[in-house]
Amino acid sequence: MIYELRTYNVRTGKVPGYHKAFAEKIEGRMKYSRMAGHWYTEVRHLNQMVAIWPYDDLDQRIEVRHLVESVDCGTVWPPQSGNVIGDMKSEIYFPAPFMKPMEPRKIGPLYEMRIYSYPPEAIPTVIDAFADAITEREKLSPMAGCWYSDFGGVNNFVSMWAYSSFEERLRVRKDAQDRGVWPPPKAPMPPSAQVTKILWPAAFSPMQ
Repeated sequence: MIYELRTYNVRTGKVPGYHKAFAEKIEGRMKYSRMAGHWYTEVRHLNQMVAIWPYDDLDQRIEVRHLVESVDCGTVWPPQSGNVIGDMKSEIYFPAPFMKPMEPRKIGPLYEMRIYSYPPEAIPTVIDAFADAITEREKLSPMAGCWYSDFGGVNNFVSMWAYSSFEERLRVRKDAQDRGVWPPPKAPMPPSAQVTKILWPAAFSPMQ
């Protein structure tokens, strides 16, 4: 399986228009393949949207995207949002072996996406370290997803966590550190770069 993480930078003041355009189309789009979730940023990159789409493989992604963009002369998808989106980036990731499938559920509403950069050769060891520690860490708050890229470059390891509030996030992170549960004790090295995004789910997101 692969996951496509699509990041949209929306023009200032146009977030309501983006949500409206997407909400009008998403039900028809998900008849062809499901969306795992859709979020918008609260901290750091403002006016940014993150949509996560799972596919069996790259071939299915190509097939589905071609199909939905051709159905009924392209009226099913994509949303008519060209006037509200500044730019978009699409990234393909593989799920970590210990990651649970992203199913519709209510585990937030606060989500944190942590994006790390590691040397490509370190990724297998990082995955093993996370796998060893994840059971204890998830006793404190659920992991929404965890992915890695084998294409090299930056931002090649991503994890996503759910919390009920900002206060719970602070409490859980302190508790995990105090117990020595997290960060993973066997992690080979700190990442060379870290980015974190605080996200809220859109009203139409299957994950809330």
